[in-house]
Amino acid sequence: MQLVGLQLDIAWENRERNHARVREMLEKHPPHRDALVALPEMFASGFSMNVEKIAEDATRATERFLCDLSRQFRIYLVGGLATIGPDGRGRNETVVTSPAGEVISRYCKLHPYSPGKEKQHYTAGDEIVTFECNGMIVAPLICYDLRFPEAFRRATRRGTQVFVVIANWPSPRVEHWVTLLRARAIENQAYVLGVNRCGNDPYLSYPGRSLIVDYRGNVLADAGDREGVIAHQIDAAAQAAYRKELPFLDDMRDDLMPR
Repeated sequence: MQLVGLQLDIAWENRERNHARVREMLEKHPPHRDALVALPEMFASGFSMNVEKIAEDATRATERFLCDLSRQFRIYLVGGLATIGPDGRGRNETVVTSPAGEVISRYCKLHPYSPGKEKQHYTAGDEIVTFECNGMIVAPLICYDLRFPEAFRRATRRGTQVFVVIANWPSPRVEHWVTLLRARAIENQAYVLGVNRCGNDPYLSYPGRSLIVDYRGNVLADAGDREGVIAHQIDAAAQAAYRKELPFLDDMRDDLMPR
C-alpha cells in the first residue's frame, strides 16, 4: 500500500483556496490507485477557534470535496475538518473517504489542545476509531493526541498496523513532533504517517516535517519545511514478520493501561 502525505501551507480561513491547492497538488503528484492519502488537521481553514465561520454547514462543502477527490483519484483520503456537535461546540475531526467517494470513518480529536484554548471551543472525542484499508488496520489521530501514548496503545490492541497523525504542530516544538512520531512507531511496531502543515497563520509558524516512519522507527520520507508531497510503499508482510521476530506487543499489560 502506498502512503502519501500532502504538506500544505494553509490559507487562513479560506476554504476555496485550500480546496484548490489540494486538488492542484494531487494533479501534479497523482497517487497510486487505492493509496492512503492524508491532509493536515483542519486543512481547509487552519487551526482556527472561529468555529461558526469555519465549521461545516448544511452544504458540507469540505466533506463533499474529500468524497469527490477520492472518487476522482480512486484513493482513500484522510482529511481534517471542523463540525458542530450536538452541544453547539465544535468538533475537530478526521473524515476518511473511500475510492467510491463515500465516507467510511469519522474520528473526533480525543485531546483538544488546552494551552491554545481549543478546549474552550471544541468538544473532546471519546473513542478510538480504526478502519480497514487495503487489508491493513489504520487508526487516525490528531495533533495533540500524539503526546498521549495510551491512545496509540489502545488502538494497537485493536490490531492497528498504520497510524495517521494529522496536525498543525508549531515550529518551536518541531523536535517533539519528530521524536514522538518515531516513538509511537517504535513502541507499537507500526507504520506512522504524520502530516503537518507548513507556513504561517496569524498566530504561529509551522515547520512542516511531515514524515513516514516504519515499524522500526526509521524515517522513510521527510517533507522538509515547504509545501510538498511525500510517498512511500509500505509492506504489511515485512511488518508482520518483524512483529513475530520481536513479539514485544505480546507483553503489553492491559491492567496497567490508564482507565
